[in-house]
Amino acid sequence: MFNVVKKSIQWGEETLTLETGKVARQADGSVIATLGETSVMANVTFAKEPKPGQDFFPLTVHYQEKYYAAGKVPGGFFKREARPSEKETLTARLIDRPCRPLFVEGFKHEVLVMCTVLSHDLVNEPDVVAMIAASAALTISGVPFMGPIAAARVGFADGEYILNPEVDDMTKLRENPEQRLDLVVAGTKDAVMMVESEAYELTEAEMLGAVKFGHEAMQPVLDLIIDLAEAAAKEPFDFTPPDYSAMLEVVKGLGEEKMRAAYAITDKQERVAAVAAAKAEIKAQLTEEQLEDPTLGTAMKKLESAVLRGDVVKNGRRIDGRALDEVRPIVAETGILPRTHGSSLFTRGETQALVVTTLGTGDDEQIIDALHGNFRSNFLLHYNFPPYSVGEVGRVGSPGRREIGHGKLAWRALQAVLPAATDFPYTIRVVSEITESNGSSSMASVCGGSLSMMDAGVPLKSAVAGVAMGLVLEDDGSWAVLTDILGDEDHLGDMDFKVAGTADGITSLQMDIKVAGITPEIMEKALEQAKAGRMHILGEMNKALSEGRSEFSAHAPRIETMQIPTDKIREVIGSGGKVIREIVEVSGAKVDINDDGVIKIASANGDAIQKAYDMIHAIVAEPEEGQIYTGKVVKLVDFGAFVNFFGKRDGLVHVSQIANKRLNHPSDVLKEGQEVKVKLLGFDDRGKVRLGMKMVDQETGEEIAPEKKEEKAD
Repeated sequence: MFNVVKKSIQWGEETLTLETGKVARQADGSVIATLGETSVMANVTFAKEPKPGQDFFPLTVHYQEKYYAAGKVPGGFFKREARPSEKETLTARLIDRPCRPLFVEGFKHEVLVMCTVLSHDLVNEPDVVAMIAASAALTISGVPFMGPIAAARVGFADGEYILNPEVDDMTKLRENPEQRLDLVVAGTKDAVMMVESEAYELTEAEMLGAVKFGHEAMQPVLDLIIDLAEAAAKEPFDFTPPDYSAMLEVVKGLGEEKMRAAYAITDKQERVAAVAAAKAEIKAQLTEEQLEDPTLGTAMKKLESAVLRGDVVKNGRRIDGRALDEVRPIVAETGILPRTHGSSLFTRGETQALVVTTLGTGDDEQIIDALHGNFRSNFLLHYNFPPYSVGEVGRVGSPGRREIGHGKLAWRALQAVLPAATDFPYTIRVVSEITESNGSSSMASVCGGSLSMMDAGVPLKSAVAGVAMGLVLEDDGSWAVLTDILGDEDHLGDMDFKVAGTADGITSLQMDIKVAGITPEIMEKALEQAKAGRMHILGEMNKALSEGRSEFSAHAPRIETMQIPTDKIREVIGSGGKVIREIVEVSGAKVDINDDGVIKIASANGDAIQKAYDMIHAIVAEPEEGQIYTGKVVKLVDFGAFVNFFGKRDGLVHVSQIANKRLNHPSDVLKEGQEVKVKLLGFDDRGKVRLGMKMVDQETGEEIAPEKKEEKAD
């Protein structure tokens, strides 16, 4: 009934197995990849006919984490997996990015890749397993895919690279000083196709070494996929790439000069209009038959690409007139919004980000429900890319994959320099509003985010800047690396290489390759050129603000922390939360208590914080012998007075300790409800508190010296 093919290798510390032929047999390609006890099923289907008139490649990748994979039930009211989580969206992008360029050029059939996490051992991260499963399923499906690819995760600790570090080692990397890198690299046998990373000020050489290490480590996986395909691959789909050469010659003859003139315009809006006019002029000269030719769209794109790329490599001339390694003019401003906690406006050429920082309390932390368990995040970064930023109209809805991906890239770049939560007990939310875009708005978000947080008073370890690099690689092997690429250079170039970091090292690297020919030499040059660009941008940012402000905005909350013994937590909370509610109501401050006994008291009013602090301290602290306290007489008896002096604690002032004279009854000098100053004399054999009044000046609260006692007695 089943024609099962199963292949395995030892990969690092675990066994990697690929299996096909048993599950999802109606899909064009189906593979279950298992690393350790983490299993991911990838299923590939593709349309056998393209949609008429479609001029783009419709590849869709979905990655789904099923809670049953880790023996969990989903949270929420419906108890069912709902919209994709941020992790699922980012992983879908991880799979898509290295695979998309490897489909045969001109293939416009709809392709669907669905990856489902079936089992998670909480040790081996399923995203890399999903990338391998998807590659294997594509390779055996018969679709014109020029793979396979493989992927690997790389860690870096104690100067050594680590292949596929465990989930726990990569969780909350900021709190793990031994681990300095979380890098995912994907590639073919000969070339690296994609890099995604979170780093802690690694040098360019260390980052390049990690990429090389990961690429070498994935070679056995590529061999395993080929081994599986030799035994289980379907017949290749009968697809002949359309020949657009004739149409290219036609459009070149009709409009190459007009296209060159259009791309010589430096202003983006004028250039876009001129390029559109050149295209319209070319089409106006075509016959009806030529207009209906399905290769027309490809030919027009090839003409644009040839015009833009040719000058770059041959003459070192870019469409806006810059040198290859030149960064566009930068204007950095901070403190531009009066009521926000921190704000900045970062403008680089025609790319602009308005970035706002808000400081919150522990209540504002994001609770993340992941397969490997729930955890909280006190740093949030949200990126918004409205249509007006590129002068267009369009539908506005919830964040798309691109916005989530760009926001996460900026998050990775900035979180490496955040202070420890114990030193800065705030939840930090950064929002980047892209108000203009012409290349690398994610890197503008990094620069603006760094300035915005410093404007809010966040004590960053260092300022962070980011720059996007591009590449033009010609058929003859000649190439040029571009610093601070424009949108057109990204669209028509061969590489999108984003590097962010401090003056001391890289904090994030993201690379997407569109051609299978990037050599270590090109990557090394790109990293070297990116460092120079980053240092220049940091210099421009420092003109606006070079370190965090010493004072917060008047509208930002102040947070004080205090540590109490864990056995006192119940007393502070009280029965049903009665005590803590009273503290919040009386003081006006917000109070958070965690299971370790760390209490955060937050308010924009310093007096409210002090009031809450004093109330909590009175509950949890122990009175100290010899200290003087202010108390209230709660009861008078023949032998003395009971005084409430420390929270809810009472003590006895014996009648002999009330005054330096003989009293018939405590009521001779005291009455219930009277405020008095008392000194803690000690504890009797039964642990009861002994207090004294006669040695304390009732007006000043200071202890009376012995000689003064004698004078008063006289």
